[in-house]
Amino acid sequence: MNKRNLHKRSLAVHAGTRRSQYGEMAEAMFMTQGFAYDTAEQAQARFEKVGEDEFIYARYGNPTNRMFEDRIAALEGTEDAFATTSGMAAVNGALMAVCQQGSHVVAARALFGSNLYIFDVLRRFGVEVTLVDGTDLDQWRAAVREGTVAVFFESVSNPTLEVIDIAAVADIAHEVGALVMVDNVFATPVFSRAVEQGADVVIYSTTKHIDGAGRALGGVICGTRHFVREVAEPYLKHSGGAISPFNSWLMLTGLTTMDLRVRAMADSAEAIANDLRGHPKLSKLIYPGLPDHPQHDLAMSQMESGGTMIAMEIVGGRDAAFEVLNRLELILISNNLGDAKSIVTHPTTTTHQRLSEEDRLALGITSGLVRLSVGLEHPDDLIADLRQALE
Repeated sequence: MNKRNLHKRSLAVHAGTRRSQYGEMAEAMFMTQGFAYDTAEQAQARFEKVGEDEFIYARYGNPTNRMFEDRIAALEGTEDAFATTSGMAAVNGALMAVCQQGSHVVAARALFGSNLYIFDVLRRFGVEVTLVDGTDLDQWRAAVREGTVAVFFESVSNPTLEVIDIAAVADIAHEVGALVMVDNVFATPVFSRAVEQGADVVIYSTTKHIDGAGRALGGVICGTRHFVREVAEPYLKHSGGAISPFNSWLMLTGLTTMDLRVRAMADSAEAIANDLRGHPKLSKLIYPGLPDHPQHDLAMSQMESGGTMIAMEIVGGRDAAFEVLNRLELILISNNLGDAKSIVTHPTTTTHQRLSEEDRLALGITSGLVRLSVGLEHPDDLIADLRQALE
């Protein structure tokens, strides 16, 4: 089969499969940290040049990891991928691999708290970081300049669900030769067309929708073979960022059902958003799939879906938000997302608590804001739970 012509759902089941001599149906899990050589000469030759399906050490590569990397690359439409210990290891690895003292990076300021921390670390090492309003293309134009090595943004921001115009930002960045790095977690590989829209590097926390069951940490960097193997891999393999083979195996099993799960979750999110829209206990409801979202048209053209995440601002601030969260019976309080179980988070006191109040408010993260990751429960049950908690 020409895998390039297969639908994403089929690629998520079959792409990258490596079968042993036993012809197993399920992906094999190679739980080994090292690999034996027939001769000393063979060991020398492999260290000088690793072949297409050869391995040296699990920190450098592993057959199970390679299956996952090949499969996610096929889904994303990139030449290659490198799987990491977590989503943050992927973000850190992609940025550190291209930056050095004096480098200039431009990033959207509406980012997950740990992403913002990585930019604080880069500043400590002499990297110049410019933060912009990611939805304002004029700010991107003003910030990107000759010598900018990369731009970075979340295609849909966490937690306020701003949608960034990938194609427009990519055009601006590519004019000066800067790499376009996209944290694509909220868009998911199901709805992603980031590479087609100009992204050079696409990053996922596979802990989220790819695993989909809250079982394991993981991350992945997708890009050209040159970037993945010659730019990112040397940093990651020497700094210890490679994923565990067991976690890669879990991610492979997650990919087989991801398309079905994510589409069902997005359908439920849209139903919930439409039902709660205008609720008197909500001063704001943010969902890219609603026509009143500021970037609704962009979201529909870029992802063709509103996604699985909803943000709600509860009237009464933190105390009212806590009361609502504590009254929920089906939806769980946690700081993960993309799980089969619906999860609600209070960003001000958890994921973004290290930011100053001024910085949080500038990003639209008020004390009453809650982030809802919609799971696989029946939407009627989720709506009933949210309504009883609000009312």
